[in-house]
Amino acid sequence: RLPTEAEWEYAARAGENTVYAGGNTLEEVSWCRDNAIYKTHEVCGKKPNAFGLCDMSGNVSEWVFDFYDVGWYRDEGAALTDPRGPDAGTYRVIRGGSWGSAATLLGVANRDFGKPSSKSYSGFRCVRSK
Repeated sequence: RLPTEAEWEYAARAGENTVYAGGNTLEEVSWCRDNAIYKTHEVCGKKPNAFGLCDMSGNVSEWVFDFYDVGWYRDEGAALTDPRGPDAGTYRVIRGGSWGSAATLLGVANRDFGKPSSKSYSGFRCVRSK
């Protein structure tokens, strides 16, 4: 299944308080508009995060399970542990940024959204339920 947005962020942070998944230096951990030469790159071509996960900031942005609502975490989701997004919506959340993203969009806390039917530079990362 797709990870929830909260699961994705937990995996990207890997117990650390860094700007990007795996560190604070973009060049060490990410492919983005500034260094990717307008293409995707081989998986794990940059440093992994503390959980050993690669490319969670940049290379290919990732769809998550949650529907997008700009105020969800400020309002309904703020008090929840491991929140899931709204039950319905037009857009799904996209996390991580891609090779075509500006560096300012690759931070672990950054959120984006899109219609699942759209063509974009997005992929997905599967998780296994217990």
